[in-house]
Amino acid sequence: MEVQQSFEHSLKLDDDGRPERTGTVWSCIAHIIAAVIGSGVLSLAWSVAQLGWIGGPVSMLCFAVVTYISVALLSDCYRSPDPVTGKRNYTYIHAVRANLGKKQAQCCGLLQYFFMYGIGIAYIITSATSMRAIERSNCYHKAGHSAECSYGVAWSMLIFGGIQIIASQIPNFHSMDWLSVIAAMMSFVYSFTGFGLGIAKVIENERIKGGITGVLASTPTKKLWLTFEALGNVAYAYPYSLIVLEIQDTLKSPPSENKTMKKASMVAILITTFFYLCCGCFGYAAFGNETPGNLLTGFGFYEPYWLVDIANACVVLHLVGGYQIFSQPVFAFVEHWFMGKFPNSKFVSNFYSIKIPMLPTFHINLFRVCFRSVYVASATAIATSFPYFNEVIGLLGAFSFWPLTIYFPVEMYFAQKSIGTWTRKWIVLRTFSLVCLLVSIVGLIGSIAGLVSAKLS
Repeated sequence: MEVQQSFEHSLKLDDDGRPERTGTVWSCIAHIIAAVIGSGVLSLAWSVAQLGWIGGPVSMLCFAVVTYISVALLSDCYRSPDPVTGKRNYTYIHAVRANLGKKQAQCCGLLQYFFMYGIGIAYIITSATSMRAIERSNCYHKAGHSAECSYGVAWSMLIFGGIQIIASQIPNFHSMDWLSVIAAMMSFVYSFTGFGLGIAKVIENERIKGGITGVLASTPTKKLWLTFEALGNVAYAYPYSLIVLEIQDTLKSPPSENKTMKKASMVAILITTFFYLCCGCFGYAAFGNETPGNLLTGFGFYEPYWLVDIANACVVLHLVGGYQIFSQPVFAFVEHWFMGKFPNSKFVSNFYSIKIPMLPTFHINLFRVCFRSVYVASATAIATSFPYFNEVIGLLGAFSFWPLTIYFPVEMYFAQKSIGTWTRKWIVLRTFSLVCLLVSIVGLIGSIAGLVSAKLS
């Protein structure tokens, strides 16, 4: 076993002293799809059911447009002050600090890392629900659809948490292109499966279910809460604005990083929106008022059971990679902070090279092992206490949508481009920001109401 002060020093370095960036538009698309097509796609049929045939598709298209605008603004902030030749901003927080100052950066960091931690919790819930669905699917196939096939999710969450403790030892974003590619492939498989099963169900029913206003509720107030919660779920389905700069920092240049990111984002958002519309709309068309909260685990589909099992297994495999995409920025921030704070600590700074026969050399850091393991374990513990899929997803989406996807990108654009008050661009973007704020507020209210109701019941 060999001790190294810094594993990164043995790598080929870029012009800024960091590991050489080798990302292309294709690896960028893979990262984005792995991040975007996550657990949120499974709740979209339920969201369309609450919003109806007009509100559901329109809301998805609107959020797609908003996401692209946000990404376009953010991608120009990777370098400051000039988007092509300026100094690199490696993360979202670096960009906010460079354009808006230290206090704004601290607020941004708190919101960003809280949301990433929350996504990890949502992914643990989703993966456990899919694992349980595989058990129930096989049980229903053997014992009949009316059988009592009830399984808890706690053990499934612990298993997924254990897998993530191991996966979290991947050093950084630059080392996980292969995992993002696998995750993106898995997302295509289960999205296509949900889409295909929805079409098959519509053909079996020989009619399209659902209505213009969506599912009727017992009271107008209940309908309002469900509509708000559905908007939060749709907002959660487009969550990658907060890791745009981390993904962009993996890209080689030329061409300039912002051009590559905008091109990759356009392709990725078109692909994901197509899948979202297919899964959401065909799910609602198939089940109407009975649309389940999770399209693959709510057991609208019983057969073919093996196809449902494969789809749910792909969900789990995808979320292994998706969890890491949203956790690696948190890991990098905390570890760099501790290395700067305690540069002489062997526990924090030393890397140990371990060579195992027939396998590549592993580089172990004790602080990394301990911190990342505790991080995953704490998220798993919270997930077991609040295992409510739709409510948690809606809460996270609504909470983060306006500040991280809208407010900071708009304010940085104003600062970088020196946009004057009451100019046409200023009025348009301010109005855009205000409308998105209202959407975020109503989504948050509905999701909190749903979470409280689920917990009390």
